[in-house]
Amino acid sequence: MKPSVSSEQNVFGTPLQACCFEPLTGFYRDGFCHTGPMDRGMHTVCVVVTDGFLTFSRAHGNDLSTPRPEYRFPGLQPGDRWCLCASRWLEACQAGQAPLVVLEATHEKTLEVVPLELLVQHAYRTRKEG
Repeated sequence: MKPSVSSEQNVFGTPLQACCFEPLTGFYRDGFCHTGPMDRGMHTVCVVVTDGFLTFSRAHGNDLSTPRPEYRFPGLQPGDRWCLCASRWLEACQAGQAPLVVLEATHEKTLEVVPLELLVQHAYRTRKEG
């Protein structure tokens, strides 16, 4: 069984939760929005992908819908969770196309690019959370 929490921290300063294992996400393809020196794009925001965001991203030169097996990338569909670059999320937010954010699975490094208040405004809530 894969771990559901990391030793790294999320935007609340608590253990980082997994973002998604199916499709397998993260810069390191470990299911978490971990980051490090090799991750120049800072893939730290765990999002729930929407059709509007996928269209926005494709129009801005990053087609996230088309599978790219050579990069172990399955192509995304609305409803998938994915570790997104913090700067791309902010750009989408400014354009009114920000996907919702799973805060507990969003790495604390995101706060270097995006204010917590803005992330909270776009928080994904499960049905049981209300």
